[in-house]
Amino acid sequence: MAESITLEIFRYLSESETKPAFQTYEVPFRRDWVILDALNYIKDNLDGTLSFRWSCRMGVCGSCGMMVDGTPVLTCATFMEKFLPGPIRVEPLVNFPAVRDLVIEMDDFMGKLSRVKPWIIRDEEKPLSQGEYIQTPAQLHDYKQYSMCINCMLCYAACPIVGLEPGFVGPAAIALAQRYNLDNRDQGKKERMEVLSQDDGIYECTLVGECSVVCPKSVDPAGAIQRYKATTAMEWWKSLLLPWGKK
Repeated sequence: MAESITLEIFRYLSESETKPAFQTYEVPFRRDWVILDALNYIKDNLDGTLSFRWSCRMGVCGSCGMMVDGTPVLTCATFMEKFLPGPIRVEPLVNFPAVRDLVIEMDDFMGKLSRVKPWIIRDEEKPLSQGEYIQTPAQLHDYKQYSMCINCMLCYAACPIVGLEPGFVGPAAIALAQRYNLDNRDQGKKERMEVLSQDDGIYECTLVGECSVVCPKSVDPAGAIQRYKATTAMEWWKSLLLPWGKK
């Protein structure tokens, strides 16, 4: 069994004039270590200038997403043992600007997320005296899978369309739009459709499916997008065949 393993870490400082480069570190190999453990070892013992994001270490916060040997993963859930004998190359998520080392700029993603209005929209709120909005287990089940998204952005790094068309609203945002469209308490489906039916919306997706492959929570954003397409196609045909039924 190896006593150590080599990590090749992407180093970059956006405000400097130096070009990005890879720096090599030798870290102890332990069977129970994930990539994030190795990065923290480097930060604590070898090079305190290394910058990266992390928080929960439990695959919940989504902040430690990085490219490891070319694949977008959560580094808190990816064991070093998988990459023996090394070296292991660690880079920031692709399709995002790097700010410093492994830290990416997220403003574009946050803007796309807000565009789809990922919250419950009501045309009219009922009085509190009438009680809560009731939801059955079956109604919860209809959207629960899409609610598991942790905004880790791995799907954006895996999506070739995001790489080719940076304006594409993207898989996570569309999956979260579906989460609220399918919620029986929500009435904002039409508002979201006005956004997602645009040129940079759902029809940009070519169903490569890599977004669902890399998703750590099995959200299946590719499935959410195709379900969205089927719904919009059905609504379009209904508007042609049953124009008197339009509201």
